[in-house]
Amino acid sequence: MNATHTTPATGPRIIGHVIDGVEAASAGRTIDRRAPGTDEVVSQVMAADAAEVGSAVAAARRAFDEGPWPRTTVAERAAFLHRVADLIDDHAEELARLDAEEVGKPLTTARGDIGGAAGLWRYAAALAMTMKGQTFTEGGPDHTGLVLREPIGVVALIVPWNFPALILSQKLPFALAAGCTAIVKPSEFTSSSASLIFGLIAEAGLPAGVANLVTGDGRAGALLSESPAVDLVSFTGSTATGRKVVQASSGNLKKLSLELGGKAAQLVFADADLEDAAAAVAHGATFNNGECCVGQPRLLVEDQVADDFLAEVVRRMERIRVGQPLDPQTQLGALIHADHLAKVRGYVEDAAEHDGTVLTGAAPLTDHALSAGQFMAPAVVELTRADVPLFTEEVFGPVLGALRFSTREEAISLANGVEYGLSNTIWSKNTDTVLDTAKALRSGTVYVNTTIDAPPQMPFGGYKASGVGREMGEAGFEEFTELKSISIRTGKRTGAFPV
Repeated sequence: MNATHTTPATGPRIIGHVIDGVEAASAGRTIDRRAPGTDEVVSQVMAADAAEVGSAVAAARRAFDEGPWPRTTVAERAAFLHRVADLIDDHAEELARLDAEEVGKPLTTARGDIGGAAGLWRYAAALAMTMKGQTFTEGGPDHTGLVLREPIGVVALIVPWNFPALILSQKLPFALAAGCTAIVKPSEFTSSSASLIFGLIAEAGLPAGVANLVTGDGRAGALLSESPAVDLVSFTGSTATGRKVVQASSGNLKKLSLELGGKAAQLVFADADLEDAAAAVAHGATFNNGECCVGQPRLLVEDQVADDFLAEVVRRMERIRVGQPLDPQTQLGALIHADHLAKVRGYVEDAAEHDGTVLTGAAPLTDHALSAGQFMAPAVVELTRADVPLFTEEVFGPVLGALRFSTREEAISLANGVEYGLSNTIWSKNTDTVLDTAKALRSGTVYVNTTIDAPPQMPFGGYKASGVGREMGEAGFEEFTELKSISIRTGKRTGAFPV
């Protein structure tokens, strides 16, 4: 069951809800989604109202409290997750094209996302098979302590627009593996791949109500966050919106897992493999059009190699091919919408007014084939100070802000001197430099001599304003569980109590 799939040739796709196993066409408003590369309306997304969100929550609540899913064996859950992974592989090209078209990302990037998504469903299946508790006997020969790991309950999964299928797959299979039931709310900008995946979930045989899809804008997300029937909200998005989720959920103190903004730095020391580092710096700043929370938009480069290194980074950035997202040769696609493009360019203009030097990029592209879309050439700006917004705020575009440093301590201070702490990268061949710096960086992930490069077994999340909780890895699976302690005494308890 796909909540609709008309092709663009016959008109925009109509994307609606899946509630309690049934496609639900909203009687309310719809939201047009224009492809960032062409400005054509490619989908119309139904906007869930309070009644529809309430129905989805009620279906998930019934499925958890009364249905079979939380009571299935882990082997049954794992088998289902493997079936979904196989179906994602079967539909990989269609899913990749949907995400490339709606996000504006290069098709090659989207294909990588879908391969990663299928892998996450399989990894979650493996984690389901390892779900376990603990036993303690330290309380004496007549005492047995049991610690049970149980599904937390009904979870709301709010998915952003930059990696629609991939981040859905960082959340939903792990929740299902734990025995939870779920409501998924994708971004109104990028709902088509979620709709198709829900069709695959139905084909794989998930019982009705276990996973529900509601589409729409932030109002639907707020309703899910507020609902007392939801036990956990897992949200990925901006730090500003994450704070709203915290406020909306505060009335019932539900558990939150928040993967929020980032402002990562690549720290390049003079003893690094500078050729590898230059390629990685250009990649880290432009991956997924720069619209990536774990992207690397700041460069900190040691003084003694800075001139040559910056020149090489600029050369590599200028070779990046900007083009239509569905063109297999494209390396940098279109930004998500016109307002965002203007915002990204505004950061560059502001930095130039604060003594920054634009070394390349940022100018409007005049190629006729790109004139209707939201395109920009990747930019490198050398900064002279660390207090400009380009260096401290999440720009979320293909822009690299560069500063020089003279000591390791200065580099660490600059890297840590922002409110975010999601990831950072170190380039050095000196073991002491690498380990001491990695320990000093206040971020949930540190890459060393590579960047944006970690397997799903590694937990992912942030320090500071980059969020709370973790996704992926065993820690990501455990986010969807609760611990229950059972303390048992055997034998007669005569004299054990003072009354």
